[in-house]
Amino acid sequence: MILGIIPAAGAGQRIQPLGCSKELLPVGSRVVDSVERPKAVSEYLVERMIAAGADQICMIISAEKSDIVRYFAERNYAAEIFYVVQQKPQGLCDALFRAEPFARDKDRVLIGLPDTIWFPENAFTPAIDSGGDVNLVLFPVTDPSAFDAVVCDDEGNVDQVEVKQRDAHSCWIWGAVTATGKAFHSLKLLWEARHRQDEFLGHLLNAYIAAGNHVKGTRCGEIYMDVGTLEGYRSAQDFLRGRRDGKPTLFEAA
Repeated sequence: MILGIIPAAGAGQRIQPLGCSKELLPVGSRVVDSVERPKAVSEYLVERMIAAGADQICMIISAEKSDIVRYFAERNYAAEIFYVVQQKPQGLCDALFRAEPFARDKDRVLIGLPDTIWFPENAFTPAIDSGGDVNLVLFPVTDPSAFDAVVCDDEGNVDQVEVKQRDAHSCWIWGAVTATGKAFHSLKLLWEARHRQDEFLGHLLNAYIAAGNHVKGTRCGEIYMDVGTLEGYRSAQDFLRGRRDGKPTLFEAA
C-alpha cells in the first residue's frame, strides 16, 4: 500500500492575491469528456503519485480551501483522495505529520509539493526502486539558494540538507520524498522530541541524519518548476505550451 501526502494548507503569499487556492492555479490543460479544460497545478503531482503506485492520497488543507475538495471531486481518480484539516499554518512539518496516523502502516509514503511541476513524470519510481527508508528525489536547479539543496556523496548518501542557504554547495534540490511508513513515523517522533521546533523538512532531516539514520538521494530529476511565484508560473506556462506545440522550450534549448 502506498500513500501520497500533499501539504496544501499554505496561504500562497508569494503569488497573492488570487481568486482561488494557489493549488488550483490553471497551468496547461487536460481533456475531460473529449473537451480540453484548464488543469490545476496540483493535479500534476496527483497524477505522478498515482503513476508511482499510490492507491490513497491525503491532502492537508486549511478550512478555507474547500475549492480544492470541489475540484478533485469533479472526476474519479485511480486513487482515493481524502483530506485532513490543518487549523492554522504552522510550517511544512506540522502539515505533513497531520497525515502520519494514515501513513505509519503503509509500505511506502510519497511526499510532494502541490505548487510545483517536475519532469520526468516517473521521477518517483527510481527513488522507490533504489530503496532506503528515506529517499529524496533530486532535481537540478540554477538557483539552489531558493530551495533545499542536498549534499550527497557519489553513492547517493545524503550528508546534509542546506535550507535556503545562499552559498549552497549543491545544485541538486529535493523536489519530492519517498519513505517507508515506519521511517515517516520515526521522523514524526523525532520532530516531537525536538518540541516541534522544525518548520522546514530540511532541518528535521539533518537532525534525523545526525541521530544516525540513513537518508538517500536519487538524482533522477531533469526539470523542476516552482509555480508558487509569478515568474515561476509564467515559466511553467511557457514550458508546457512549448511541449504541446512541439517547439523547443527554454529549458530544452539550453
